[in-house]
Amino acid sequence: MTDITSHSLIIIKGFLFLLLGCIAASLIIAEHPTLKLGLLLAVSIWACCRFYYFAFYVIGHYVDSSYKFAGLGSFLMYLFRRRCASQENL
Repeated sequence: MTDITSHSLIIIKGFLFLLLGCIAASLIIAEHPTLKLGLLLAVSIWACCRFYYFAFYVIGHYVDSSYKFAGLGSFLMYLFRRRCASQENL
């Protein structure tokens, strides 16, 4: 399978992910309609989005601009290799 190169398909894919997330969150809240659950779900989604931003933008632009991440697995391997390299230097 090849990468998507069409800008309009990439945008559609992004909005489909957003739609999927909204549907899932709505179904969770519909099953347990409490303010506490709604707030906890919102904080959880916000925190995961911030981590994703941190993993791909902050690390790539402020920590190590030479490394390009391919996904969360690549990010975890980067952290593991970096940790191993720092322990070898001790």
